[in-house]
Amino acid sequence: MSRKVAIILFNLGGPDSKESIKPFLMNFFMDKNIVNLPLPFRAVLAKYISSKRSKREAGDSYKELGNKSPLLENSQAQAQALEKCLNEEGDGNTYKVFISMRYWHPMAPQVVREVQDWAADKLILLPLYPQFSTTTTWSSLENWKKALSRANYKPETSMICCYPEDDGFIEASARNIASVYKQALGEGQNDLRILFSAHGLPEKIIKGGDPYQWQCEQSAKKIADLLKEKLGKPDLDWEICYQSRVGRLKWIGPSLDEALDKAIEQGKAVLIYPHAFTQEHVETLVELDKEYKHIALKKGIKAYYRAETIGVHETYISALKDMVLDHLDKTTIESNTGKCLCPEQFGRCCMRVGIL
Repeated sequence: MSRKVAIILFNLGGPDSKESIKPFLMNFFMDKNIVNLPLPFRAVLAKYISSKRSKREAGDSYKELGNKSPLLENSQAQAQALEKCLNEEGDGNTYKVFISMRYWHPMAPQVVREVQDWAADKLILLPLYPQFSTTTTWSSLENWKKALSRANYKPETSMICCYPEDDGFIEASARNIASVYKQALGEGQNDLRILFSAHGLPEKIIKGGDPYQWQCEQSAKKIADLLKEKLGKPDLDWEICYQSRVGRLKWIGPSLDEALDKAIEQGKAVLIYPHAFTQEHVETLVELDKEYKHIALKKGIKAYYRAETIGVHETYISALKDMVLDHLDKTTIESNTGKCLCPEQFGRCCMRVGIL
């Protein structure tokens, strides 16, 4: 029987104008998964941080991009590619891909209305975050469920919660890195270190049972192992690090700053790959391509390269398609493998908790 299948891509969101930078940041820091304080204190802190950062760090960064984030457009490109790929299956179903952003438009209440208007028979939730975190996928799912409840909408639903070691994701990542790696070798950079850079988190979130850091490490190792084969370099030099620290809390490490300092001290050139991001946005186009590059070159790095995110890479889009097709008859929340990937010490695993 043919069905109308709605795929909901979860992503962070970003401001679409100079005026929206502050409210976007306010939404971000009001999330209890980001700032774990009682509501009155969280509201005061969110107002202070959003006001300060919209005038300084974040405001300056988005100014480099025309006072807006390209995240929505890049996510839309992924949605269009996935929708085309799915509808070419010819299985009798009709597929439509929606984007639900967490902190700026289009947000969950609007998308729920759009899905209802389309009269979907089945919903499949699919984060554009390969690695699960309570600050991203969990938060998006909670928000989506709240929007469904307020709309009194109870569709048949399943969810892919994470895919940190998915073959398509790993293959697309390795291809992007290998291309830049070969370019660097051609330019005489034989002493080259790959830095897998993921967005950092406060250490207390990980200690509270969030599996994000562990999943980022598994992704980096899997990509590095494939690169060793592709490049014929069993002694491939690589490390994992974390970027985008905010505030005074202790964050997971090593930081990208520390990794760059180490590379400079050891006389290494670096190739940075943001393996926890699947599309270009402010943290890749400005933070990595401009800010960190400027600092590293000023400190005397031998050479600085950056591999692109996987975006609409056909291997990645094909992998997302396969995940969707695998969930057509499911009503569960699970990883792309169907099994719980996280070791038992990570209690905030949504598959284990079962919060769908």
